[in-house]
Amino acid sequence: MHDLLDLYAEAYDPQRPVICFDEKSKQLIRQVKSPIKGKVVRQDYNYKRNGTRNIFMAVEPKGGKRCTQVTNHRKKPDFARFIQKLVDQEYPDPTTLRLVMDNLNTHNESSFYETFDEKEAKRLLSKLEVHYTPKHASWLNMAEIEIGVMDRQAIKGRIPDEAKLKRQIAVWQGLRNFDRIGIK
Repeated sequence: MHDLLDLYAEAYDPQRPVICFDEKSKQLIRQVKSPIKGKVVRQDYNYKRNGTRNIFMAVEPKGGKRCTQVTNHRKKPDFARFIQKLVDQEYPDPTTLRLVMDNLNTHNESSFYETFDEKEAKRLLSKLEVHYTPKHASWLNMAEIEIGVMDRQAIKGRIPDEAKLKRQIAVWQGLRNFDRIGIK
């Protein structure tokens, strides 16, 4: 816990940004009947389940930047490819990305070695400094705060398909990044 609190207390360093990472699943639900519009919109309790999607969330609390990605799964290759995207596309200039994340079985070095060849796995891992949240203390991960905000502001309620989920998240992310909304 003290490791994370000390990390969060450090001054912002664009060459070594602190990036909090987490994921959540979202059930896709399509309306069976159109809602009845009036003073209060009324939805029928019947729905058609359209599967689930995983949402990866990386947020830089002091830099006011977040990066999300919707995937079909949250397996080791999905995690490794998302981190590769962070390293190569979202943060190509910093020397080190200091990642805060929980100790899920996919959040380790084996994900990179099982997904990429040894040279690429070592290259990616050399750019990372990982800080795990203590067991039963994932609330110390600020990505959970941002996921809660995303839930309330962008993906609350029934979303019928992956395309709409991606659109709603992209609009939300674009607005928050444009305003550089951080977390204190």
